[in-house]
Amino acid sequence: MARIEKGNALTTDILQPGWTTTSDGFGLIIINATFKSDANAGSFAPFVRGTAFPAGGYGYCRSHKGSISWDNLGVATLKVDYVGIDPAVNAGVRTKPNCSSANGLTAENITAHPNFFESAGGFSGGPLAGLPSNFGGAYDDSTLGPMVTVINQTTMKAVAVPSCEGYNGACFERGEGGRFIGFVDPDYPALYGRTQYLARTTTYSGVMYTTSLSDVQALYALLGSATATNSWGVFALLPAWAPVGTGDFGKQNLLSQVNVEEYGLLYKVMYEIRYSKEGWPPNVYSNI
Repeated sequence: MARIEKGNALTTDILQPGWTTTSDGFGLIIINATFKSDANAGSFAPFVRGTAFPAGGYGYCRSHKGSISWDNLGVATLKVDYVGIDPAVNAGVRTKPNCSSANGLTAENITAHPNFFESAGGFSGGPLAGLPSNFGGAYDDSTLGPMVTVINQTTMKAVAVPSCEGYNGACFERGEGGRFIGFVDPDYPALYGRTQYLARTTTYSGVMYTTSLSDVQALYALLGSATATNSWGVFALLPAWAPVGTGDFGKQNLLSQVNVEEYGLLYKVMYEIRYSKEGWPPNVYSNI
């Protein structure tokens, strides 16, 4: 039996009632919409990436992805997702950052401990190793540490000499310091044989969306830089609850990773920030 056609020819895709709009709370708008189209003569325009949503004042939302079901009687059903940035948020240029933090402990060389050479706040019992100046300018010769080979500056020949020792059996290659060998005195069992400790680590993972290619390029340029605020220039990447400021060595928050993917006509920017209480030294990391 031949098909009898009545009503709309569906050569133009018809938006169906029941389309939904979702906000992520940070400025990203997602629309899920269904269209009906003639399976052979329809325009399938919503399937073209970047097509504007045709209703409700949501023209700033553009098609991202979709699917088609091929129904009976030559009708196709198009399900399309649209994405955009709420014009009320940063003038529709970029969303607010959606950020989470992970806090834990990670193994670090014990010589990096803030209480290793000099007494630091929050610790008791004095420094772990001390400085040569605490021993009259040079650590004492060690009776427990290994012999080490040095060059006699007079004869220019290699000679074996005792290694040197600070507080708690902290053993060094030379009296002035040099390579740290380890804690060699078993009278200090809490430190004996230790070369590492568990340091606090805080990492922020965030995501933001932008319409601007120049935003993406600017964030790439900021990678590896540290700040004492929540922002890197115009980019507010940290939430209000994140600790900020400057530590003993430099500014405390370092932009350590920037990843980008296309999302409709938007750019989805996924970034990582590393926090250091002591700060990131400006002679190693750019402090802005």
